[in-house]
Order: sequence, then structure tokens, then C-alpha cells
Amino acid sequence: MPTAVRRSTPRPIPRKTHVFVSFDFDRDRVLRDFVIGQAHNPDSPFNVTNWSLKEAAPMRTWLAEAERRIARCDVVVVMIGPFTYRAPGVIKEIAITRRLGVPVRQVIGYRDASPTPVPGAGRLYRWSWPTLKTLLAPPPRRAA
Repeated sequence: MPTAVRRSTPRPIPRKTHVFVSFDFDRDRVLRDFVIGQAHNPDSPFNVTNWSLKEAAPMRTWLAEAERRIARCDVVVVMIGPFTYRAPGVIKEIAITRRLGVPVRQVIGYRDASPTPVPGAGRLYRWSWPTLKTLLAPPPRRAA
């Protein structure tokens, strides 16, 4: 007689926040890489699904591509370095973010820095793993 196979009820996979990372492409790529690395932590509540594009890229449709990527994300994180506030690509990405109504968070990328925030991108937060986890936690699910 064959033995019965017990099937457990599948647990729902926890939803992660989809993040677009905006940063000064010419100066602060390392900040993007650090955020991507933290997204791979086992207890990370977010994944980086898109990141900033170099505005001067050979893509004729840079603005449209940036808008498409931002629209697919739950939140935009601006990694703030010394000159991010004047990076043309970041400024345009924030304008798109605001127009689309996507939440934006500014995170200071370098320890002991006092950078200028990007205009219109909200409050600055100091970077720490607990802070990032709180800022990028998925929104609570609505009851049906």
C-alpha cells in the first residue's frame, strides 16, 4: 500500500518593495552598488528593480525610459552624495517621481556628510540598515 503524501499549505511569499535608485551617475555609482548589495540580505524588505540611467546615454528616449522604470516601482530612493543636488539626471528623475506620485526617500550616502538635499525630494535620512529597512518596508496589505 503506497504511503500518503502530506502536502503542506504553501506559505505566501512576502511581498517586497520595488525600489528605483536615483544617484549621481558620474560620481556615486558605489552608493547604488551598496544599496543593491543590501537588497540581497536575507531579511531585506525590498529589491532594487531599477536604477538611474545616465542621462547622456546613447538612448534617445532616456526620459521616457526613466519614466517607465519609475512608474513600475513602489518607491524611489535618492542616494545623496556631495553633488547629487545638482546632477541633471537626478533632478529630472525626481520631477518624474513627483508627477507620477511615487514616494521618494533621500538617504545620505556617506558617513559624516552634510550634503545639500535634492530640491523637491523630501526629508534626508542617515543611512543605516535599520533605517533603510524601515523606509523601504512594503506597505501593509489592505483587507479585502
